[in-house]
Amino acid sequence: MNRRDFLLSAPAASLVVACPKVFAAAPTSIRLIDSGGTTGESIAAAYIPPFTKKYGVRVVREAPSSLGKLRAMVESGRINAALFELGSSTLAQARELNLLEKLDWTAIHPDPMFPEARDDYGMGYQYFSTVMAWRDGNPAPKTWADFFDVQHFPGKRCMSAYPHYTLPFALLADGVDPASLFPLDVDRAMRKLESIKSHVSVWWKTGTQPLQLLKDNEVQYAVTWSAGIEREPGIRSTFNQGMYDIAWLVVPRGQPPATKDLAMKFLHEVTVAKNQMVAAKVLPLSGNSPQLEGLLGAKAFQSFPTAKANLQAQFRQNAQWWQKNGPEVNKVWSNFLLNA
Repeated sequence: MNRRDFLLSAPAASLVVACPKVFAAAPTSIRLIDSGGTTGESIAAAYIPPFTKKYGVRVVREAPSSLGKLRAMVESGRINAALFELGSSTLAQARELNLLEKLDWTAIHPDPMFPEARDDYGMGYQYFSTVMAWRDGNPAPKTWADFFDVQHFPGKRCMSAYPHYTLPFALLADGVDPASLFPLDVDRAMRKLESIKSHVSVWWKTGTQPLQLLKDNEVQYAVTWSAGIEREPGIRSTFNQGMYDIAWLVVPRGQPPATKDLAMKFLHEVTVAKNQMVAAKVLPLSGNSPQLEGLLGAKAFQSFPTAKANLQAQFRQNAQWWQKNGPEVNKVWSNFLLNA
C-alpha cells in the first residue's frame, strides 16, 4: 500500500488509531538492489552478515540495478528497496531528478573513509578502474598512444561499447593531457577512433568479455576492468593512464523512518575496513577505507585501484560532465558503432 492509498483508506486510518504499534514496528527485512554478479556476491559476503548479526534484520538482494528501475519505484510511490546501487553518472542524474533520500551521516557514524566517497546523497563503496591489458608475449604498451599504434603493437583489440569507457582513452592516445581531458572534445575522440576501429574485433558490453577474449587469444589487446587480471596467468596490464570511478549506494526517496534508520546502520558496515577485506577477497577492488591496505598487506594491495602508485597513475571519471552531455554523446556514439 502506498502513501496515497493509505490516506484514502478510512479503515486503514481507523486501524492506525486503534493499533499504532503495528505500524511502528521495525522491519524484519530490507531489500538491497545491486548490480549483480561478483559485485553482488561481495556485498552478500562482506556487509550483510555483520549487519544481520547486529540487528537481526535480513537483507534481501535483487539485481540488476538501473536508474530506470529507481525512477519507476520512487515516482510510483511503491518503495520496495532500502538501498540501491548506482554509478557515478547515474548518481548525478538521480540527484537532479530528486529520487534520493539525503543521508544522515551522523547516524551512519562511519569509520575513517576517503572524503570523495562521502556525498550528501550517496556513499561511494567500491573503487574500480578501467585499464589496458594484453597477452603476454606481445609488445607491452605503456600509454594509450601505444595501444592505438597498430604498427608497433600489432594485433586485434577489444574495446568498450560504452563511450564513457572509450572516448577519454582515444583523447589520451591523441596527446591530450589527463588533467585537460574534460570537457571532452568528442569530435577529436571520434576521429582518433576512426583510425583504429578496423583493428577492433569486439566492442564489449559485459565486463567478463575482455579477459575471456584475451585468454582465448581472440584478441591480443583489450580495454578492461582491472579486477581479477592479476589472477590470470599470461595476461598483463598497467594502471598507467587508467581511469578510476566509484560505485555508490543510495537510499530511494520516500522511505519510512524505521527503514531509513536501518539503511544508515547498513551503510556503517560498508565503512568497516575488516568487512571490506572480506569483499576484496571475493572481488579484488578497493572499498572506501584507507585502512584496507594495512589489513590486506602492501603486496596484495598493489593490484588494487587505490594503491598509492596506482591512484597517482590514473585520472578520475567525470560523472558531472557525462550527466550533462551523455544523451548527445550517445547519439554520435550509436552512429559510430553502427558503422564500426
